[in-house]
Parts: sequence; C-alpha cells; structure tokens
Amino acid sequence: MNDPRYPLPLAEFVVLLALMVSIVALATDVMLPALDVIGRDLGVQDANDAQLVISSLFLGFAIGQLFVGPISDRYGRKPIIYTGYILFTVGCLICIFATSFNAMLIGRALQGLGAASPRIITIALVRDGYEGRAMAKIMSIVMAVFIIVPTIAPAIGQGLIYFGGWRATFILLLILAAICFVWFGVRQPETLPSDKRRDLSFATIANGVAEFFQIRPAIGYTLTTGLIFGPFLGYLSSAQQIFQTVFGAGQMFAFYFGVAALAIGFASIVNSQLVMSMGMRPLSRWAMTGLTVLSSTFLILVLLYDGVPPFFMFMTWLLLSFFCIGIMFGNFGALAMESIGHMAGLGAALHGFLATMIGLPLGWAIGKSFDGGVTPIVAGFAIIGVLSIPILFWIERQGLDKVAAKETS
Repeated sequence: MNDPRYPLPLAEFVVLLALMVSIVALATDVMLPALDVIGRDLGVQDANDAQLVISSLFLGFAIGQLFVGPISDRYGRKPIIYTGYILFTVGCLICIFATSFNAMLIGRALQGLGAASPRIITIALVRDGYEGRAMAKIMSIVMAVFIIVPTIAPAIGQGLIYFGGWRATFILLLILAAICFVWFGVRQPETLPSDKRRDLSFATIANGVAEFFQIRPAIGYTLTTGLIFGPFLGYLSSAQQIFQTVFGAGQMFAFYFGVAALAIGFASIVNSQLVMSMGMRPLSRWAMTGLTVLSSTFLILVLLYDGVPPFFMFMTWLLLSFFCIGIMFGNFGALAMESIGHMAGLGAALHGFLATMIGLPLGWAIGKSFDGGVTPIVAGFAIIGVLSIPILFWIERQGLDKVAAKETS
C-alpha cells in the first residue's frame, strides 16, 4: 500500500489487527478451563455463577465501546488505543491479586472496558482506508487469523493452570497487552488525519446517533449481530460445563473447543474468497437460513434424547452452525459500517455497544439455564435464527423500494 497511513506490508497489517482484535477472545477463552477452580477458590456458591467471570468482561466491553469510538473520532485512533491497553493492564493486575469474587468481577469488567478500545477502533482503522467488499475481505482475513486464538486458548489455559494456577492466565494477558502496545505504537501510524476529525460535543454525538438509527442497514445488521451474539455468548459461558459435565470430555475439552472454533475460521477464509464475487448480503442471508434450519431440526433430536444427544451429533451440529456464524460475523460488521464511513468511530461504537447489550442478557439467560444438557444452547440458536431472518428481509427491502422508486420515476 502506498497510503502513508498504512506503511506496513498487508500481511503484517492483518496479523497486527488480528492480534489486537484477539485480546477479547483470549481474555475469554484462556480461562474457560479455570472457571470452576476460580469459583471454588473465591467462594462461589452456585456453579453457574462462575459464568459471571465471562459476562462481566463483556459488560465492561459493552460500556467501553460506547465511548472509545466517538473519542477516537475527535482525538485520533492511537491515543485511545494506548489508553485502552493501560486500563486492560490495571484490570489484569486486579484479577491476579483478587481474593474475593467481587474483586475478580471488578477486574474483569475493567479488562473489558480497556479491551474495547483496540477491539472496536481496529474496525475504524480498517474503515479509514477501506469500504464495502474490500473492507469485508480484510476483516474476513483478520477473522481467519484471529480464530487461531480460541482454537488454542483453552489448551494454553490448561497448561498455565497446571503449572502456575489460574492466576497465570492473567499474567499471559498482561504480556499480550504489552506486546500489542509496543508493536502498534512503533509500526502503525495514525489513520485519521486532523482535518477529518469530528468535534466531540453533545450536539455532534446526538446528531450522529440520530443518523445511525435512521440508516436501516446500520441498525438492522446491528440487531442481527446482537441476536446471534447472545446464544454464542451463552455457549462460551457454559462450554466447559457442556463438554466436561454433559459429555465427560475431561482434558479433551480444549481440543473439542478448538475444533469448533476452527469451523468459524474456515468460514472466514471461505467468505474472504466468495464475498468479492457473490456479495455480502446473499452470503449472510444463506448463512442465517442455514443456521436456523440446522438448529431447529437438531432441537427436535435433542428433545427426543432428553437434552443429551450422542456426542457426534452435537459436534456435527456445532461445526455446521459455527460455519454459518463465521460467514455472518465476517459480513455483518462491514454491512453495518458501509453507510456510516464518515463517522466510523461513532458508528463502530454504536454497532458494538448495541450488539453487545442485546447479546449480554440473552447469553446470560441461556448460560444460566444450563441444566445438565444442551437444550438451552440449541434452542437459543434456533429461536434467534427465526427472529433474525425477518430483520434481514426488512433491511434488504429498502434496496427493493429504491429500485421500484427508480422504475416508477
């Protein structure tokens, strides 16, 4: 690239962005094997409450998203990313030295607050220089590289827990934040020129929010992202219980979790190859339809097996469903941002905040409903799919209306 904002080779740029994006995934997945141990050590009474270690991270993440976007539109991308890494580091230190579950949740929320900056502003970094299908292709490649993290994170977590206890997982996160801070600071220039920055005022933000809610693709794809994120978060929160308690996977939990994550990575690679020729909307529509049909059909089988189907059936459903989710995650963000490039920071903030706040209560309800079977997870994906398909048609209806208007004019 000849653009002075992007002096890095494309391969390095993508890997750096993937590592920055992965901070949330690693902060989630590396400690999944430790949830029961953390709960016992910090005096949790209900085993399902240990899932709050995951939910509290995303609560802080949701709140952080709301602020980092518009602030980065005013002051630039780099200073806000630096601040995020500093907050994330403080959260890691609180978790490392936590002696109560409340302190752990505070540290996790602060981690999420800090992680919002590199995670969300990364989208704005890409949007500063790319749009449409080109942006979707880069984000798909980033997602494909990023997916390596949840593939290996639980195995890394198990190793760290075995040799150094669960607190060692937070030391790893501390090291990752330091690496990203230095690499980004040294290699990546600012991507938002001073003449393109937006005023940070109540009127500017209010006008931007009002404009966001008037753009059908922006709000529609944000809704669908949040709905799909809900059962996905429910799965993340209860994955350790599902694999180890329901199916007795034991130490193989990390392997099976990683295999499922690979399905999302493979879908991202496929999406990056197909999106330029087929387009984001058709791919997303087919993926949503596939997820809905798969989950609705499998739900019938799950009920016939009283919530505990044969393991090979569960893994088959999980792999196919995650492939569909990988297609959607690779496109929904780019589709939501397509019409709001002039306020990429605020747009990314609103998209991320609303999607996370929609998904959080859904994920918590699904995870909390864990009852020794997989019915809540499968039912969650089936119901959310049924609700999301009409939203996709509502979004695309705007394009049909515009075509009809041109034909009659």
